[in-house]
Amino acid sequence: MVDGPRFLTLPDVAEILNTSLAQVTALVRREDLRALKLGGRGQWRVETTELEAFIERMYAETQEHLREQRRGHTGSDRTADSSTSRDQASGSDKAIG
Repeated sequence: MVDGPRFLTLPDVAEILNTSLAQVTALVRREDLRALKLGGRGQWRVETTELEAFIERMYAETQEHLREQRRGHTGSDRTADSSTSRDQASGSDKAIG
């Protein structure tokens, strides 16, 4: 038995995620959040299972991002290397002539 509706409107999703309707619309248009468009008026609906899958993906991506940050802050050599790389990429090590 289902506890709530199978499909949610974009404003419903925005409320659940505590974000704006514009942000949810952007997620749908970028295809980060799967949704379907109904009828000629183009009413968007998000299936609750798709919203749950999206939330799980965001948790996984956040966890990976945090792991990468921790790896990046483990040694001072890495920080120096990344600064050098940024300087080289920006062209600050080129001689003025």
